[in-house]
Amino acid sequence: MSTSGQRPPGRWWWPVLADLLCVLALAVGGRRAHEPGEAVSVLLTIGWPFAVAAVLAHALLLLAGRPTGRLWPEGGAVLLATYVVGMALRGLSGRGLAPAFLLVALGFLALTMLGWRGVRRMTSRRSAS
Repeated sequence: MSTSGQRPPGRWWWPVLADLLCVLALAVGGRRAHEPGEAVSVLLTIGWPFAVAAVLAHALLLLAGRPTGRLWPEGGAVLLATYVVGMALRGLSGRGLAPAFLLVALGFLALTMLGWRGVRRMTSRRSAS
């Protein structure tokens, strides 16, 4: 990936998978709260804009040789891109952009996407000492 040696080859997909799980959790929560009787396919309807945005953010950072699993600044960039591009795609697809959803989604994605990075950072520091 990177010529600077920041990211071992073959390990780039873990942060992508972790962020996609965060997006899936957002979709599961949205389905349970607002569309509990709907088919599981509604998860795709809710989650696809954010999944596409997260994958795009990771791809751009990886092409630049940046490690997407770091908390800052890369984690912040992935979060921002996932939220902004995801909301734009959601709006363009005809799904609602209620103010409450905007806040809940931002809070949830920030907590989960930055949260796993923070936990990883703390545990890697402890194991290094």
